Amino acid sequence: MISINLCEYFKSGDDIFRRDAASPEQTAPSSEGFPGPVFRSISRPMSQNPPNLRPDLAPKPVFDAARRDGQPTIGMVSLGCPKALVDSERILTRLRAEGYQISADYSGADAVIVNTCGFLDSAKAESLEAIGEALQENGKVLVTGCLGADPEYITGVHPKVLAVTGPHQYEQVLDAVHAAVPPSPDPFVDLLPATGVSLTPRHFSYLKISEGCNHACKFCIIPDMRGKLQSRPVHAVLREAEKLVEAGVKELLVISQDTSAYGLDRRYEAFPWKDREVRSHITDLARELGQLGSADDLWVRLHYVYPYPHVRELIPLMADAGNAVLPYLDIPFQHGHPDVLKRMARPAASAKVLDEIAAWRSVCPDITLRSTFIVGYPGETEAEFQYLLDWLDEAQLDRVGCFQYENVAGARSNALPDHVAPELKQERWERFMEKAQVISEAKLQAKVGTVQQVIVDDIDEDGIATCRTKADAPEIDGNLFIDEGTEGLSVGDLVTVEVDEAGEYDLWGKRV
Repeated sequence: MISINLCEYFKSGDDIFRRDAASPEQTAPSSEGFPGPVFRSISRPMSQNPPNLRPDLAPKPVFDAARRDGQPTIGMVSLGCPKALVDSERILTRLRAEGYQISADYSGADAVIVNTCGFLDSAKAESLEAIGEALQENGKVLVTGCLGADPEYITGVHPKVLAVTGPHQYEQVLDAVHAAVPPSPDPFVDLLPATGVSLTPRHFSYLKISEGCNHACKFCIIPDMRGKLQSRPVHAVLREAEKLVEAGVKELLVISQDTSAYGLDRRYEAFPWKDREVRSHITDLARELGQLGSADDLWVRLHYVYPYPHVRELIPLMADAGNAVLPYLDIPFQHGHPDVLKRMARPAASAKVLDEIAAWRSVCPDITLRSTFIVGYPGETEAEFQYLLDWLDEAQLDRVGCFQYENVAGARSNALPDHVAPELKQERWERFMEKAQVISEAKLQAKVGTVQQVIVDDIDEDGIATCRTKADAPEIDGNLFIDEGTEGLSVGDLVTVEVDEAGEYDLWGKRV
């Protein structure tokens, strides 16, 4: 067990707000956040659950801009996945444009918005805890996000909340804020940068291309909370991406609930862009995003990509050294056994997936594949679990996360027979992570002696730079550390290193 210092950044315009907070000692595997002290003899295990974003848990950041007389102030607690983080950014951007100041703590806010997560029971409990804490510390609380899709669930526990709205209901959130804390705009001083307010470090940004999902997985209630697939017009996505790149963003992380299905609801409608027409299709979108900068100064990373047949059209873009689309796919396989996948109501052709993986690697040998899996799904037998381990052996995925199955209120999987005992789920999770660790360690060891381009995420007071290779997404994958020769480096720099040491999940290197 080790203690990890998390460094998180808030940026708005030319102001950067940094906060440092020590996390509790990790009793479960974790690879979240940006590490502080790094010791070559210690490797951090991968995360079981996604990181949360709790600005209220950190010391107060220093804001350079002074609050003007009479300016209303709003606080924000953002929980859950990157898609929820994008929602929080949009809400804060609108509020800043209307003259509200963003507060870093409860006492400095006229009201607090809690953007909730409602996917798992553990996430619901955390959301209710955050709401209760905001009520205790501030008193005026507005709730939004996925848990807000069931307002009675929230008000039954916290009847004093001022308003509850569901996910991506931006106008309703603003109406609720206006009612609780009336705006007081001053157009001469309330200037907002064109890129809006961002809750990620300055050098990378999430780019949400759609809402909702058309799948009906039995363990998931996201379609009930966020609705069916709703894709953004391709020119709107490209315009946002272009502004982000112009503002200095070095890495675009493309996210949605189902990135491969982008544009399906629009029948892949084409829109004018520059001197040509571009379809609302993931292949066209990825190609255009990859041309917003050179591969030496821009990274485009694709998340939540289902392995549909047309995904193979993306692989040549990743193999093209002149395109900024990274050779990286984040694919939610969930399991390997066809019977388990069938009970999940997911595509069950796991053998064909192995063929697809082999085909991708034949075109792009450097491709990094990340995925998440569920162990202990209702009815999972020892034979089915062993099949998953064998499948993982054959697939040789580069980055792997794993969840223990949880019942989720409203999910159809709750009614399935033969639920797996908690102690057996834990035992299988440990066996799965042990297998994944062996694969990860071997793959990283093979990188020793290679030259890699990395992006700098943090430089601590001892001059140790925490970086990521093209194979590492922020907060969920590993890191590469440079512990000497970091003079002149800045956060957000893209630099070349030679890898000289590997652990189970992380790399170390020196500048070339």
